[in-house]
Amino acid sequence: MEEIQVKGEELLAKVKELVHEGNVRRIIISDSDGKSLVEIPLTIGVVGALIAPVLAAVGAIAALVTECTVTIVRTDEGPGSGE
Repeated sequence: MEEIQVKGEELLAKVKELVHEGNVRRIIISDSDGKSLVEIPLTIGVVGALIAPVLAAVGAIAALVTECTVTIVRTDEGPGSGE
């Protein structure tokens, strides 16, 4: 897991970037108090029209928050990933 701090106006761009990376399993967006606002599960093949409503929701969240934390859960790749 990885956590990054982003400003509201940067949130949508960062989420789009993470979706396109392809090795992200889940994105969790939390407010500055640590309260989870949205959890986005990403599976292989989630692109295009399926992700559009999620990005619209992220855009709405970005308009409401000044700072937030994005937690990134990546897929396990490489040797020993099943442990």
